[in-house]
Amino acid sequence: MTHKNHPYHLVEVSPWPILGSLSTLVMMSGMIKWFHMYNSSLLLVGFTSTLMIMYQWWRDITRESTYQGNHTFGVTMGLRWGMILFITSEVLFFTSFFWGFFHNSLAPAMELGMLWPPKGIHPFNPVQIPLLNTLILLTSGLTVTWAHHSLMENNFKQTSQALLLTVILGLYFSALQGYEYLESPFSIADAAYGSSFFVATGFHGLHVIIGTTFLLICLIRHTGLHFSQIHHFGFEAAAWYWHFVDVVWLFLYISLYWWGS
Repeated sequence: MTHKNHPYHLVEVSPWPILGSLSTLVMMSGMIKWFHMYNSSLLLVGFTSTLMIMYQWWRDITRESTYQGNHTFGVTMGLRWGMILFITSEVLFFTSFFWGFFHNSLAPAMELGMLWPPKGIHPFNPVQIPLLNTLILLTSGLTVTWAHHSLMENNFKQTSQALLLTVILGLYFSALQGYEYLESPFSIADAAYGSSFFVATGFHGLHVIIGTTFLLICLIRHTGLHFSQIHHFGFEAAAWYWHFVDVVWLFLYISLYWWGS
């Protein structure tokens, strides 16, 4: 349809939603198979197909917004509200983890020996890797803000530098958290403490990986001149998400690492 008399974006027929759902189903089934049968072949098939569909779906959305001009002011306002509601749902998602943690830690049950952390569990030292990771994420929050202001000032070079630095800091955080998990003196099976710790920090780590990918895509799009001073909501959404990840980590550090230890 070449002409329309409304400011809204009616999406074209796309195969990616149904194919994405099916590939995610295959990936989750493969994960269950991996857990129970120690065979990761189906998981790799599902993960690979999901990555391919994500790439092609994002490619189509990038074309719609950048080259076809379908993301008008009315459309971007809808996208903004969608991102705000999504982050709100993520806040409630992490609230459930904190609720479980404080439920167990403030009044430890008999099964935990009425102690927190439970006897035999040696928690991490909060002033070692956890503190370094806190500084890394706080610094990345500064660099992504630097990138946003540089983009609004039409400074291409500084935006590229700040975005690249943010992506590197995100990768560094993930690498340190992976090392921390490998060296952990307790596991997810060690009472409610292990469950609370690994589920909360693990999901946060997953969000860091997602946010880093989000910012890397923005860096690639920026080098392709997809963003302008007044039309860059893709980057703005990534920055909102990254600030959310920063704030969640501060609560995790104060609650699980510092107070909980």
